[in-house]
Amino acid sequence: MAKKLLIKKERKVDAEGRKVLVSKFEKHLVDNDKDFSSQFGLIRKTDFKKDSIKVGKEEFFILEPSFIDYYKRLKRLAQIITLKDIGAIITSTGITKDSVVMDAGTGSAGLACFLAKVAKKVISYDINAEHQKTAKKNISELGIKNIEVKKGDIFDEKKIKEKNIDVFILDVAEPWKAVNTAEKVLKKGGFLVSYNPNINQVERFVKALTDNFLFEKAIEVIEREWTVKDRILRPRMKDLGHTGFLTFARKLK
Repeated sequence: MAKKLLIKKERKVDAEGRKVLVSKFEKHLVDNDKDFSSQFGLIRKTDFKKDSIKVGKEEFFILEPSFIDYYKRLKRLAQIITLKDIGAIITSTGITKDSVVMDAGTGSAGLACFLAKVAKKVISYDINAEHQKTAKKNISELGIKNIEVKKGDIFDEKKIKEKNIDVFILDVAEPWKAVNTAEKVLKKGGFLVSYNPNINQVERFVKALTDNFLFEKAIEVIEREWTVKDRILRPRMKDLGHTGFLTFARKLK
């Protein structure tokens, strides 16, 4: 269903020489063919053809939503890999429109969906049927056609048939059990990436790498957002700090 993005800036008024906040920032992804009822009043679907609309004293700007607006509304199961970590995966492995990527631990397909907008194809494995059901629904709602969701045990390399994969990403609790599978599916020069919340998982994964792999790096991406408002210039109190460790290796032969 077609959508519109409604954005309302915060509004302040002058009161005794200072600015007082009277309404906060709002963002809504709404159906294009339905009226939208806000706390300030009704916005009719016929108004969505305009650039902006006044509702009482408030002004809503009307935009065409982008992929990221839809993406942030995906149904989530467990915690998905965050955007800051996805960015590090893409840039550290050089995923492009010619890349074929495989990931294990589909979950709600948050990673697979974002990678599919960059890569040629994404093949995603999970052993949980319910996870696959949610993943396929999310993929469908985003209109993505280049993801293949498969049910299979990524730790059993005999049952995984893919070859010449450019990048293989593991979002599983025991990634060291998938090293043999990675050796089989990756092309020479391909990248193996593991995402884990605990550093002891990283240690065990690195120790499990065979001589066929070059361990490149293990990183932690910290995102620190700042408040920039009037004369207030400081880090926000609720930063997105530690989410997980990313470990990168490359197949040599």
